[in-house]
Amino acid sequence: MDRRRMEDQNQCKRKLRVCVATCNRADYSKLAPIMFGLKSHPDEFELEVVVLGSHLIDDYGNTFRMIEQDDFDIGSKLHTIVRGEDEAAMVESVGLALVKLPDVIQRLHPDILVVHGDRFDALALATAAALMNIRILHVEGGEVSGTIDDSIRHAISKLAHYHACCTRMAEQHLIAMCEDHSRILLAGCPSYDKLLLSHKKEDYMDIIKSWLGDNVKEHDYIVALQHPVTTDIKNSIKIYGLMLDALLSFNKITLILFPNIDAGSKEMVRVMRKKGIEQHPNFRAVKHIPFEQFIQLVNHAGCMIGNSSCGVREAGAFGTPVINLGTRQTGRETGENVLHVRDADTHNKIYHALELQFGKRYPCSKIYGDGNAVPRILKFLSSIDLDEPLQKTFCFPPVKDPISQDIDHILETQSALAVDLGGTNLRVAIICMRGNIVRKYTQANPKTFEARMQLILKMCSDAMRDAVFLNCRILGVGVSTGGRVNPQEGVVLHSTKLIQEWSAVDLRTPISDALHLPVWVDNDGNCAALAEKKFGHGKGVENFVTVITGTGIGGGIIHQNELVHGSTFCAAELGHIMVSFDGPECSCGSRGCIESIASGMALQREAKRLHDEDLLKVDGLDMKISDPITAAHLINAARLGNSKANIVLNKASTALGMGIINILHIMNPSLVILSGVLGSYYQAPVQRTIMERALFSAQSVKVVISDLEEPALLGAASMVLDYATRRIY
Repeated sequence: MDRRRMEDQNQCKRKLRVCVATCNRADYSKLAPIMFGLKSHPDEFELEVVVLGSHLIDDYGNTFRMIEQDDFDIGSKLHTIVRGEDEAAMVESVGLALVKLPDVIQRLHPDILVVHGDRFDALALATAAALMNIRILHVEGGEVSGTIDDSIRHAISKLAHYHACCTRMAEQHLIAMCEDHSRILLAGCPSYDKLLLSHKKEDYMDIIKSWLGDNVKEHDYIVALQHPVTTDIKNSIKIYGLMLDALLSFNKITLILFPNIDAGSKEMVRVMRKKGIEQHPNFRAVKHIPFEQFIQLVNHAGCMIGNSSCGVREAGAFGTPVINLGTRQTGRETGENVLHVRDADTHNKIYHALELQFGKRYPCSKIYGDGNAVPRILKFLSSIDLDEPLQKTFCFPPVKDPISQDIDHILETQSALAVDLGGTNLRVAIICMRGNIVRKYTQANPKTFEARMQLILKMCSDAMRDAVFLNCRILGVGVSTGGRVNPQEGVVLHSTKLIQEWSAVDLRTPISDALHLPVWVDNDGNCAALAEKKFGHGKGVENFVTVITGTGIGGGIIHQNELVHGSTFCAAELGHIMVSFDGPECSCGSRGCIESIASGMALQREAKRLHDEDLLKVDGLDMKISDPITAAHLINAARLGNSKANIVLNKASTALGMGIINILHIMNPSLVILSGVLGSYYQAPVQRTIMERALFSAQSVKVVISDLEEPALLGAASMVLDYATRRIY
């Protein structure tokens, strides 16, 4: 019995025999990080490598050599490509692979075969393994794009036993395809693991010059990569020719890669040679570039053009502008860096797209990964029970509600990093999709720009590290700050007096560069409105106004479900609506603004005046000599019957009410939300002022008090949670 138990334990501890099969240069860039991960854990995994497809063709660079250069032992090389580059050749290549693969699979007899993507070679691999009762892990299933690739990708997913997908939407597609949710891992793209670590190499200019010459400058060249669309070869060749014409006219140094081996590639190469691209001084035509160097070239390019998946996936991590041509990537999730040209009859439309995109930079996007895919995949592989039945089971509708998904299978909670820059404190929070604050960090806001930026980056980095252990996937960073903000550029234009050294400050670039995340920035009033729209009383309301009543007066306006910024980003400066020609001086330099009459600072000023004149005292008011005089003393005195305090507060309430009536008459919202420490006091008198003085059609507008405890942080998070999850072509 003891001996049998020992044998059972040894059996449980044996290495998992994993075979990784790679067919071309593109899928190797995704599989190589997994292969390196498997190789680095020799006690857990035994790696076998099979190479086939265009890796072994001279015209496509004999790219199997880069696998050998990466120090992987290639167990089998299978020549499976039938030349011809047409539809029949693709079918014959699949057949040839099916003839050769059984011997290899039988000899290696892996526990699991790892297959990537949507190539016809991969379909042959999955078919052979499934028929030979070998478990299959499919990487990057569930995605949607154009051409025959969709059908092949989904066919492989149906043959595969396990799935490592890149995006939440891909995961949902697999679930909708009746795949077992417990066998789906939301991992992210494996290439991002290498890409996010290496894209900032110091020697990038040496790499650029080695491919494009010594005179080229960063962000002053184009990377072009266009493949045939096998379901519409004629049109894809036309688009390819128009792209070349546009590039010739645009007159910029261009690195152009040869198309892949799909049907139609031979005709595309003919078009390229007919136009003299290989001899043109502006063009460098190459068959293959090592992935580490290619990502440097894409990272620092002025633009990428074509229909390669790299444009809609990897390029987004750098913020490189991309022009996606044709239908090959239709349905892919994309970042805001991608401009689509779906069809064209002349090169003018493509040329205009080049004019729009070339030289721009966008926030980096991590839709397809956060750099931790390989550890997730290795953990997922280790969890596979080889004793469970090999036969696949399908989960037919109804599909599980994504909100109630089980996180035990390494599925993290989509979350945002929210930053609130106040006059006193700097706060950072991890906030999940439901608006729950998972963790919050607070520090005193430094007085100088340098110290403030250092503290922001440190607090965000600490939160990012904690997010991993809290099982939170950070989609981006939202920043709420006082002052006037250009949200399109992520720049604080002018600061309030409460935050020093905070004008003409680019917040987006340093935070995005440090964290490799997209960053959104807006002022605290607008963020409060966004918080109400997503989590508060404004949810489902098309037109409403949020008014912050605190130290100052601010707010935000939602009109037709969109936040109003204005032409110079000073819309919704509600505190600076003038309600009196001869009122008190305001911090903005004017007189009679709402903020100068109804804000916490204004009430404190009046409370001090009454106190100095010995007019604030009233029976029952607890005032210690050592305590500073605040707005609270004024409000308490009024409640206890102090007539002078009542006069001040009535004037403040009327001023705020009149200002809100002005907003009602201009924007005609259906709801007013009062936020901030004074909101509960002002609600009743403001509602009364509206009933007494507003136009009849506006008198029915309700004034409610916000239920949100952290509107600035929640609004900053909502920018991320709303926009980072909706960029879909």
